[in-house]
Amino acid sequence: MAGAGATVIVPARTPDKAKTALAPFAGIEEAAMDLADPVSIDRFVAEFLASKRPLHMLVNSAAIMAPPGLEKDARGYESQFAINHLGHFQLAARLWPALADAGGARVVSVSSRGHRRGKVNFEDPNYERRPYDKWDSYGQSKTANAVFALGLDERGASYGIRAFSLHPGSVLTDIARYLSREELMAMGIIDAEGRVQREGPAGSKTIAQGAATSVWCATSPQIEGLGGLYCEDCNCHSACNIAPRQICKPIDRLQHRRSGVRRRHIPRTWRSPMGDGRGSGRSPLEA
Repeated sequence: MAGAGATVIVPARTPDKAKTALAPFAGIEEAAMDLADPVSIDRFVAEFLASKRPLHMLVNSAAIMAPPGLEKDARGYESQFAINHLGHFQLAARLWPALADAGGARVVSVSSRGHRRGKVNFEDPNYERRPYDKWDSYGQSKTANAVFALGLDERGASYGIRAFSLHPGSVLTDIARYLSREELMAMGIIDAEGRVQREGPAGSKTIAQGAATSVWCATSPQIEGLGGLYCEDCNCHSACNIAPRQICKPIDRLQHRRSGVRRRHIPRTWRSPMGDGRGSGRSPLEA
């Protein structure tokens, strides 16, 4: 994206680690942000909005995967749901004015085929009354990612804001830090010698290949005017078996309640890209 002329901003929980990873690339801005900390998210957003820049693409890709034991953030929310979903929801809601000012924006929610491992448990998302299962928890957060894209697209389309979710493929990065060698072998990601497996149905993609669908969703002219789609391998895909209308509203209520984003917290004024005087109304994410 930066090579194509885009201004790219990378917020990261550990800026020094991000600086090292981004060193080979020119023209990228770095910033500090922790998705588990709502104050940190608000601080990042406040600085961005103060710059008065429109936001044409928002790619929500940061995540953790399968902590072996139940972990919670400072608010008491289960860590995978808090970081993988609630943090991104808060970020998008706060950035709504900049997205609307773009006159055509896309929000990309990186989900996973892992959404098949677990539905959102609206009665007990934080495992207070049921045994913790790391893959069920991961699946819950990835289902939430996909449903969030559906709900955001439904609300944002009339403002020129479209949303997509996707499965990036199996990519061996630090997201697998909690998995043992035996687990990675059983999943077909590495062989007995620890070599990454690139072939076969479970073969791991390179980082560039894993990022390709996110970039495609954010930039491709093939999906101009579309939204609410689940994508894989740089194409629209039918593998997502979520029934959007049945669970969008319950997850709406849950994410507003859990993230701390309330109607009174969402900026109420922005310049509508449609030039229709809607700038004085509520953000659609309030609905």
